[in-house]
Amino acid sequence: MELTPGKLWGLRRMAGENGIFKMTATDQRPPIKNPIKAHLGLDEAPWEEVARFKGLLIETLQAQSTAMLVDPHYAIPYGMDTLDPAKGLIVTLEDSVFAETPGGRLSSDIDDWSVAKIKRMGGDAVKVLAWYRPDADADVVQAQNDYVKRIGEECARYDIPFLLEMLVYPLAKDAHQTKEYVEMKGKKSDDVLATVEEFAKPDYGVDVFKLESPVNAEDADGSADVQAIFDEMGRLAGRPWVMLSAGAGKPEFRKVLEHAFAAGASGFLAGRAIWLDAFQSYPDWAAIEAGLRGEACDYMADISALADAKATNWAQHACYGEGGARFKPADASFRHGYDAF
Repeated sequence: MELTPGKLWGLRRMAGENGIFKMTATDQRPPIKNPIKAHLGLDEAPWEEVARFKGLLIETLQAQSTAMLVDPHYAIPYGMDTLDPAKGLIVTLEDSVFAETPGGRLSSDIDDWSVAKIKRMGGDAVKVLAWYRPDADADVVQAQNDYVKRIGEECARYDIPFLLEMLVYPLAKDAHQTKEYVEMKGKKSDDVLATVEEFAKPDYGVDVFKLESPVNAEDADGSADVQAIFDEMGRLAGRPWVMLSAGAGKPEFRKVLEHAFAAGASGFLAGRAIWLDAFQSYPDWAAIEAGLRGEACDYMADISALADAKATNWAQHACYGEGGARFKPADASFRHGYDAF
C-alpha cells in the first residue's frame, strides 16, 4: 500500500508521536438519545441534552486522546469551539437510522453530509459504520458492498483517510434479537472474520479498520484458542486496525485489547467502555462530570498505557513495505499531477 499526501497526513494526525491510536468516540446517537428520552418520558431526546453530554465528553476526554470521533448532528455544532485543534478530527458519515429489511440491514449517509463536506470542514478522516452479515440476502450484501466502495472512492478523490467500522448483527433467523448498538450475543467468529476479509480487498479503499472483537467480549479469556482468532483477524485486515468496545464493560474491553495488541492492533477507538458508567448518572450533570473526570479518565489512562506498551505503530505495518508508511512521489511532476479535488 502506498499513501497519498492527504491520507498520510490524516493518519499522522490521528495517532500519537509513537504511532499509536488512542481515540475517543463521541459520535454515538441511539446509545445516548434512547436513555435520555426514556428517563424524560419523551418520544425524542431534546437536542440540548444530547449535545450537552457530547460536549462534556469532548471537554473531559480529549486531553488523553490522540483523536476525537464526532458527529454532525450534535458533537460538531455543540463542541466545535472546544475541540482541541492539536487532536485528530474524525467525522462520522453514516446515519444512525438504518433500514431493517427482511434480508438484512442497509446503511446510508447522514442527510446533506458527504466526504466532501468532511474534508472542507477540516476533518482528518471519514468514519463509516457498515452493518454486515456475509450470510444476509444477496441483494443486501451487494448493497452494503457498493455503499462501502462508494465511500472509499470518494475518500480517494478527496485524499482523506477512510476508517471503516463493521458490525455483525442478528438476522431474522437468529436468537438474541436487538437493534441496539451492542455486541451481538452468540455471534460467530467466522462472520466477523469473513467480513474483515471482504473489506480488506483493495476495491474498498479502506485505510484503517475499526474492528469488533471476533468473540464475545466476555469470552476474551487470554487463552491460546482465542488469541489464534484475533491473530487471524489481524492477518486478514492487512493494514492498521483498532478495536471498538461495542458497549463492553471496562474489564472485558481491557481483556479484548490484550488479545488485539498481541495480534498487531495499533490502538483503540472506543466510547462506551470509557464513558458509559458516568452516563448512568443522568440527569445529575455534576455526577456525570465527576465520573468522566474521575473513573473515565482513570480508565482512559490505563488502556492508553497498555496501548503504548503493546500496540503496533500504525506506520510500521507490513502493508507499507520496508521503511514503513511514507509518501513516495513517482517523479518531480507531482505538482502538476496531484488532483485530489
